[in-house]
Parts: sequence; C-alpha cells; structure tokens
Amino acid sequence: MYVQMEDRRLKIVVFGTHGAGKSTFIRCLDPQSRHIEALEDDSPTTISMDFGRVVLFRRVIYLFGTPGQERFEFVRTILSRGMDGAIVVVDSTAGVDENTYNLCVWLKGQGIPYTVMANKCDCEGADPQGVAAELDGATVHPVSARDGTNVLPALETFVRGLLPAEARIP
Repeated sequence: MYVQMEDRRLKIVVFGTHGAGKSTFIRCLDPQSRHIEALEDDSPTTISMDFGRVVLFRRVIYLFGTPGQERFEFVRTILSRGMDGAIVVVDSTAGVDENTYNLCVWLKGQGIPYTVMANKCDCEGADPQGVAAELDGATVHPVSARDGTNVLPALETFVRGLLPAEARIP
C-alpha cells in the first residue's frame, strides 16, 4: 500500500557544544547525511552544517546540525530561521556548560519546542541524571549516538509531540 507523504515537513535544528556528538547523532539517524567538516587537531569538526533527513509519521524530518564552536554563531543564527523544533545534544560525561544552559533558556523563552539528548551514555562517567538536574524542566533522553542506543525512539518521542494528534499515526 502506498502511503502519501504529508505536505508539511519539519525542520529540526541540532545544537550542542563542540564534541557533544551532533554529527554522529545525525549520521546515526541518516547514514546518507551530509557534513561540511574540516580537520582540527587531526579530527573532523563541523564548520558549516550537517544535513540529514528521516521519515517519521509520514512526514519528512529535516535535521540541520550546527557547528559547536562559538566563532560559528552566525551559522547557528542562519540555520535557526524557520525551525519547528530544536534538539540540544549534551555530552553527558562533561555536563552542561554555560552556553548550553543559555541556549535552553533562550529556546524556552522563544516558545520553541526542544528536547535534550544526553549523549555518550555508553561512556564511563556519563551522568544523564545530572544533565536533567542542570536543565530543570527540560525533557532529557539518555542516548548513545555512537552505537544508536535510544536515538530513534528519542527522536520519535520528540517529533510525536510536535505533531497534532491526528498526524501521530506511525
């Protein structure tokens, strides 16, 4: 049976600090995703954006990953325009830094739906409960983008909350 896609697409912007796992998160959801990277200290780092797409609930979900370094604030501003929701990826072994905290406060103040992915939960020292405590009131999902643990279910939960009830059919 052919299922026609809904006309409406969703734009979700993925934020987080340098090294939090944004690119890996997007690549986990869409192995064909695109990344604009450069080598920095012998490891790839996003310098413009990541782009991936998935289909959930008969909707195309576009994922735009932002660079984590402060010098790329202008890129985050551009990619944020017209977003339907935001995902904040936090390295759960490092906790919440001031910029991530301020981003969550800003998203909430703007009325932009967002969720937090406490990444690297498969690593020693991971503390997703600590992330949740630092971001009081935010929905926090423990995930591992590296091995895929809970990544798709967490995204499905977030997207389901963005859609009207009649559109939540899988």
